[in-house]
Formats: sequence, C-alpha cells, structure tokens
Amino acid sequence: MGSRFSLESRVAVVTGGSRGIGRAMAEALAEAGASVAIGSRNAGACEAAAREIGDRYGVATLGLALDLTRADSIEAFAAGVLERFPVVDVLVNNSGRSWGADPWDIPWERWNEVLAVNVTGAWAVTMRFGRAMVERGRGSVINVASVAGIVGQPPEVLNALGYATSKAALIGFTRDLAVKWAGHGVRVNALAPGFFPTRMTEPLLRQEDVRTRIEASVPLGRLGDLEDLKGAALFFASDASAYVTGQVLAVDGGQTAS
Repeated sequence: MGSRFSLESRVAVVTGGSRGIGRAMAEALAEAGASVAIGSRNAGACEAAAREIGDRYGVATLGLALDLTRADSIEAFAAGVLERFPVVDVLVNNSGRSWGADPWDIPWERWNEVLAVNVTGAWAVTMRFGRAMVERGRGSVINVASVAGIVGQPPEVLNALGYATSKAALIGFTRDLAVKWAGHGVRVNALAPGFFPTRMTEPLLRQEDVRTRIEASVPLGRLGDLEDLKGAALFFASDASAYVTGQVLAVDGGQTAS
C-alpha cells in the first residue's frame, strides 16, 4: 500500500503554507516525495519555510508572495510556480482569514475581507491551476474548511459568523466542483479541522475556561495536534483516495459526531 500514498514526481501547491496548518500539510506532502510551492502574503516567511522543507525532505521547493484579495497577485504567483514546475498535481487551499465580533458588530469591510480570502480567493486559485488539471485529466484539490462550517459554535467559544459562513461556502464549493470535474479525472475534497493550536486560535485557547470547554466537547478529550492533519492531507493528495471526491473529512476528535 505504500506506493498508493507516494507523491514522487508530483508537484503540490499549498496556500498559507509558511506556518500552522498549511506548513504541516506542506511538510506531509514533501515527506511523501512531492515538490512543494507555498504562498502567503509574507514572501520572506514563505521563502524560509520552503528552504527548510526542501532541506529536511530533499525535495524541490518554492516560496512566493500571494495575496488572495488581488487578482494580479494570484496571477503572478501562478506564473512563478509554473515557471519553476511544469505542472501542478495537488492544490491545497489553506489560506484563511477570520474576524471575531458579535454578528451585528462585524464591520462591512471585515466581512467582505473574510469572504474574499476564504471563498473568492480559493475559487480564483483553483480556477488558475485547475484548468490545466482538467485538460491533463488528473489532479487533486484539497480545500481546508472547518468544523465551524458544519456546526454552529457558541459565541463564547467562537464568535466569528463571517468565518463560519465562509467555511460553509467552501464546503458547498467543494461538493459542486467535485461533481463538475469528476468526469475530467480531477478530485475535489475538503478537510474540516476542529480546534488546533494556531496563530488564529491562540487568543481563544489562552483563555483557560474556553480551552477547557472546547476540550470537554471533543470525544477524544484533547485539542488537535498539527501532526494529526498530515495523514488526512496525504490521503486526499495521493492515489490512496483515487475513488474519493466531493467529501468533507472532519479532523476534529469526534466533535461533530457528538
């Protein structure tokens, strides 16, 4: 079965891959043999992460700036990736934005910013790399959604309506595009992480009462560890999931099952 999980001779693009969840997934794909290109707004962080991943796993890597709110930045990023690598086999849409406030206090511009990055940006990057996948008859798109897009959260735990809305939209995007591209050999799936320690969740998790409440809601009794996402990402990226498309895998310790 090992060969089913191999990504030798394949190229993966991971948005938001310089840290957190995106960095963990980029490492998993590189460890399986894939060349990896990562992009985020911080070009320096991307270059450093790409260099570290390449040195650790002995694969070709690339780090470039990427602002998902700008069409010209997306085009420049794609052009840079395709100048270095001839094809892209795997696309991980991981970049995300959030804004915490009571629903009626969310500023118009912040709502639009969250949707622009989490939904419109994912759509734009997928269309940019996906056309070649469709023409080639092969590819895997992995969208990073969230359990917040599946079930509602108490305001004292996660008060981010725009974020939850965007992740639910990303799940709808995943399922519909999976059906549209299935006949072209391109699979589209989503991961829905629960609560993991990242820069985005750090303000929540440093509140002891909130952290305790979250842990109590997880049947496995703990927060996620970034290592917990690597196997799920590799499954969707590799031939191990060749007959899987349009699915949402909750990596949440059983939270959405209880």
